[in-house]
Amino acid sequence: MRKALLAGAGSIALLLGGCHAAGSGNQAAHGPADWDGFVSRTIDGYLRINPDFAVYQGKHEYDGQIPDWSPEGLQRRQAFVQQAINDAQAFDAEAMTPEQRYQRDYVTAVMRGQLFWLATADQPHTNPAYYIGSLDPSVYVTRPYAPPAQRLRAYITYLRNVPRAAEQIRANLRAPLPVSFIDFGKAGFGGFAEYYRGDGKRAFADVHDAQLQADLNSASEAAATAMQGLADWVESQRAQAGTNFALGAERFSQMLRDTEMVDLPLDQLQQIGERDLQRNQAALREACARYAPGQTIEACTLRMQNDKPAGGPVAAARAELDSLRQFVIDHDIVSVPSMVQAQVEESPPYNRQNSAYISIAGPYEHNLPSVYYISPPDPSWTPEVQRAFVPGKADLLFTTVHEVWPGHYLNFLHANRSHFLFGQLFVGYAYAEGWAHYAEEMMWDAGLNDGDPETHVGQLSNALLRDCRFLSAIGLHTGRMTQEQSYQMFRTQCYQDEGNARQQAARGTYDPAYLNYTLGKLMIRKLREDWTASHGGRQGWKAFHDQFLSYGGPPIPLVRQQMMREQTPRSVF
Repeated sequence: MRKALLAGAGSIALLLGGCHAAGSGNQAAHGPADWDGFVSRTIDGYLRINPDFAVYQGKHEYDGQIPDWSPEGLQRRQAFVQQAINDAQAFDAEAMTPEQRYQRDYVTAVMRGQLFWLATADQPHTNPAYYIGSLDPSVYVTRPYAPPAQRLRAYITYLRNVPRAAEQIRANLRAPLPVSFIDFGKAGFGGFAEYYRGDGKRAFADVHDAQLQADLNSASEAAATAMQGLADWVESQRAQAGTNFALGAERFSQMLRDTEMVDLPLDQLQQIGERDLQRNQAALREACARYAPGQTIEACTLRMQNDKPAGGPVAAARAELDSLRQFVIDHDIVSVPSMVQAQVEESPPYNRQNSAYISIAGPYEHNLPSVYYISPPDPSWTPEVQRAFVPGKADLLFTTVHEVWPGHYLNFLHANRSHFLFGQLFVGYAYAEGWAHYAEEMMWDAGLNDGDPETHVGQLSNALLRDCRFLSAIGLHTGRMTQEQSYQMFRTQCYQDEGNARQQAARGTYDPAYLNYTLGKLMIRKLREDWTASHGGRQGWKAFHDQFLSYGGPPIPLVRQQMMREQTPRSVF
């Protein structure tokens, strides 16, 4: 995904120096006429303190910079976020227009979510995942926003900042770390070191400037040494590793309130997830009865997964893009703002913690490609596990639906057209992943592949994966479930292969918000049902989708409030 608010880790931005978010203290004194100025100053401050985010949005005056993760830098971030909340809330709601009130609630929700990850969850001191996204250098290597020599200079500047960042990360992380965090940190930081010495250098081999190449070699080695040292330090903590990853029920509930405006008892949320799991399991039994009659569910899903894409998943995904886009157009599902296709590539070594993702150019960029990455299996796995990790054709189809048409890629094509710049920049986790996951089932319901049962098994395999994420997140972070029990649930209840099940159970420990796929999907489904009841039913889908995607990416309860004209935001499933 584009560097948006898809997780707390690695995306919390604050203001450099001692400035305030809006620079004035009490915004109410200025009245709603100053609202646009406040938003602009808040965005500017956010970009200054979070330069990696700024670069991914296309603000290349920040090229090469890495956030300041020193104790003083972390203190400034928290002060900025808190001040932004205070200043937004200080505006007189009665004097604001309805649009301004919506925008105020959007800004406040984003900053409140930022504050949760920074202060309440204390991720800078507890979770290596906080740093991985911010260190990602692929914008310089893979995005052609400038001539190669200019991007190489920016990349060299970035590399020269890596040793300082590695030192700050090591100083911040507190032992004992959970085993899964050690595995993730070792793979992530060690993957960076491998990338700096390998693909990062090879990407600029065609820049024929002896001095730049010499600078690249020295900076790459220094950065790789620093990052490998950090990976080695993380590994050295294994002897005292524990299982202390759980947020606890109280903080998990606060996470949902502060990041997604969802305020339901956890027992009720768990029941919602269990109902969706049972619904998808029942649908899978029906699909398997057609696709593999007389076979067990496990054998049915294995048959689907063993039907591998010819030429590998990257080539197959490339071949799917045009037909998926045309299906969206032909079935009048949602407006397609651009006919430009995403590219498809294998993901780099430092970013293989998930099987697929997309990097989308930000609103300050123009006419640049977005890249859909697909991860290869871990070479340390046995050949059997590696082969199982490669998705079946039907599974891959819905991964491509999720990432590109009409999932994330289309979502951000719409977000980049929002008249509210803040909404272009900040697209939330449940909004983005909820939409992409909702798109999978919606495309099946719209007739993708004309009722083919193998296709349906692929769609349901993805749905069950997200159901197990939903239930694992609640179980892992309330202490009701161990990581091993999560793994077993992915295997036996959601029919995932061994490699994916282990990966997903581990991810749940350091990404407690990964329940947002199903959380967002269910809220969108319910909103569609309620909105189209008075807007043409099935014929109203396109209008619903276009209007839903017009809001940028706030917490879904805010979108519901706007579309249903309700007095207050509500989380309805």
